[in-house]
Amino acid sequence: MGVSVRAATGSDIPELARVLADAFFDDPVMVWMWPDPERRRRGLPRLFAVEIRHHHLAGGGAELAEDGDGVVRGAAMWDPPGGWKQSTLSSLLSLPGLVRAFGSRLGVGAAVSGTVEDAHPVDPVHWYLATIGTSNAGRGGGYGKALLRSRLDRCDAEGLPAYLESSKEDNISYYQRFGFDVTGEIRIPDGGPTLWAMWREPVRATP
Repeated sequence: MGVSVRAATGSDIPELARVLADAFFDDPVMVWMWPDPERRRRGLPRLFAVEIRHHHLAGGGAELAEDGDGVVRGAAMWDPPGGWKQSTLSSLLSLPGLVRAFGSRLGVGAAVSGTVEDAHPVDPVHWYLATIGTSNAGRGGGYGKALLRSRLDRCDAEGLPAYLESSKEDNISYYQRFGFDVTGEIRIPDGGPTLWAMWREPVRATP
């Protein structure tokens, strides 16, 4: 069964949200924002759907990975150079969906988002891997690798660096295999979890 990567479209949003919600259900940041598992189970797909619809899709960096039967097993949300920060319009359009996703936890979600945004490097211009995940059914199937290689090959061709935050310390070594290095720690306030900022310089082709 082969792995294929393609650009996501608007019609893919429900499936992308489902896959990412599955992938991030036990993520430390998501658990911090939604301590109650049932609220997290309802909130995660709503959150990802809002982010994809009102931000990531427009930047042309939303990609999905399918198995040989066309079943979506993984997704990656990349923001292009200069496009990582949400516009005022995008933020306004996102607000009703975020209220539905977070409910009374909206303030916690906003604090996490603000902390991560404040730590984001401004220069040099770069591709930003905002989110990448594989469904439980697809783990170990090479979907994450295919998604990373798809965009990192473009980064190398364009001579542009890439940036991400790892919300699990165990994943640092995985990203290091693709050329990312830890550049700092991002601590969520009020006793929240730690994220690791990671940066990757483009790989120059050998003459």
